[in-house]
Amino acid sequence: MDLYVVSVLFASVLIGPLAIRTFCPYLWKDVQYFGVLLRILVKFASRRRRRPLFSVLDRFLEQSAARGDKPFIVFGEDTLSYSVTDARSNKVANALRAHPGFKAGDTVALFMGNEPAFLITWLALAKLGSPVALLNHNIRTKSLLHCFSCCGAKVLISAPELKEAVEDVLPTLMEQGVTVLLMTTHCDTPGIESFSDKVEEAPDEPLPRSLRSHITFKSPAVYIYTSGTTGLPKAAVVNQNRLLIALAILSSNGVTSSDVIYVNLPLYHTAGFLIGFIGSIETGSTIVLKRKFSTSQFWDDCRKHGVTVVQYIGEVMRYLCSTAKRDNDKEHKVRLAIGNGIRADIWREFLSRFGNIKVQEFYASTEGNVGFVNYAGKIGAIGRVNYFHRKLFPFTLIKYDTEQDEIVRDANGLCVESPRGETGLLVSKITDIAPFVGYAQNKDQTERKKLRDVVKKGDLYFNSGDLMRIDEENFIYFQDRVGDTFRWKGENVATTEVSDILTISDCLTEANVYGVQVPGHEGRVGMAAATVMEGAEFDGSKIYNHVVSYLPSYARPRFIRIQNAVEVTGTFKQLKVQLVEESFDPGRIRDPLYILDDKEKSYVPLTEQIYSSITSGHIKL
Repeated sequence: MDLYVVSVLFASVLIGPLAIRTFCPYLWKDVQYFGVLLRILVKFASRRRRRPLFSVLDRFLEQSAARGDKPFIVFGEDTLSYSVTDARSNKVANALRAHPGFKAGDTVALFMGNEPAFLITWLALAKLGSPVALLNHNIRTKSLLHCFSCCGAKVLISAPELKEAVEDVLPTLMEQGVTVLLMTTHCDTPGIESFSDKVEEAPDEPLPRSLRSHITFKSPAVYIYTSGTTGLPKAAVVNQNRLLIALAILSSNGVTSSDVIYVNLPLYHTAGFLIGFIGSIETGSTIVLKRKFSTSQFWDDCRKHGVTVVQYIGEVMRYLCSTAKRDNDKEHKVRLAIGNGIRADIWREFLSRFGNIKVQEFYASTEGNVGFVNYAGKIGAIGRVNYFHRKLFPFTLIKYDTEQDEIVRDANGLCVESPRGETGLLVSKITDIAPFVGYAQNKDQTERKKLRDVVKKGDLYFNSGDLMRIDEENFIYFQDRVGDTFRWKGENVATTEVSDILTISDCLTEANVYGVQVPGHEGRVGMAAATVMEGAEFDGSKIYNHVVSYLPSYARPRFIRIQNAVEVTGTFKQLKVQLVEESFDPGRIRDPLYILDDKEKSYVPLTEQIYSSITSGHIKL
């Protein structure tokens, strides 16, 4: 071979990798991600072809047969193996099957906090072919009734500690002929039956597959509630097909059967249920289940149980970083943190303080048809965009006028694509591979999330409601929410719902609800600009009792601003931009300002001193 050719080949071998690292630094990670995506699609297609229909339940039964004695759920001092969990779910299913108020296939609403009974009951209902509505255990009265009704549930199964909340809506449930079961051995409230005693007496025999033979991939499996741009929570339909896809969430991030997953996010949420629970079924991992997130107990739990994988939302990481430093901060086995919403500064602080933990940030929504994974680990980004991903799940960022609160269109009526580096509204094309199922019994809200004539006339896209930005290296960043929704304490808050609740009080006529940023806090806290009824005075104690009765803690406005009139646009949309800019600063606002005070059980005047304490971090909201 010619010496020149040999020299060129030798130089190429030496220079090639350097050139790739210099000009295409993420190429290898892109290729690896494509490989993972390809494996997921091949496995998914294979399972779709299996007959009879293969579901998440079938994967659990496979794991139970293969890993029967392995711990599946650890809760406090109790440990349930895969086989014990399987047997207990059989008892729940058999008890339900024998109940005259239930028949296999009926939709059932689950009203529980994080506890083994939640997971066991869901498995039982899956064995009976019944869709399950996962009710937020913080909701009450009007919201609770709405969430129960919109999924068409015929049975409500509740935890005993939520009995009082059930009793508040019991007359309506009884009118509708709903069967109400309480997970206790005795109940003396007419209209509510004890259920734990029936479960104890029921056999643990496996349920016949014929009970779920009616199920198809389009059949609803779970209803998960999401606060959208308007009104009360909506029941997003998660069908069997989507649930089957969710199996891959943890395994695609390198989680295996040897991992121990710490689940402290609510099971009624996508993160806790789909990622923590369903994801662990695929990998055959052990779940360490916690009733709720606890900053003080987080790392002690991880050390005690040998946790290797944790879940987070942005607030969780901030809370952990805000605790007093300890000598053993890096003494743990956690290797992976998976979640979304972490700020870049908190991300860096978390790694510096708690050690070499891979932070796997991603973006997805319960009902959405597109997601992103930050597989390259770029701090601050929610994901990375590449050619293969865009071909499978077509999406674009379009211009959005935040002041007018509307999408920008050109002279032809089409949306205008945002240039790279600029913020735009994320919309994703609705296709057979990326469908949008919508919301249960709510065609109007389903249609509102659809956007037509985006790139060309007649096309159809899903409107995420999220503003994003893509940089020159193809990393995508979350910027903000649009419309009438904000996020606080890890929950989506629908401003219209809060406004409706405020205006049915005895002293407020109008309420413009919005979210404002608070230094040192993730998301936006609720605030309302409201008008008082003619001839009435603002009664802080009465309004406090009203919002506590109707709204969960995260949705209650922390600040109320009293105005003479609520400003609106020419199309009668409430103006929020200036209100958001002025925030809750008494130095900029001449209107009366109040803050929710749980100790006083009232809304009390917001003084400069209180404002300074909040902005300096001395008062935490």
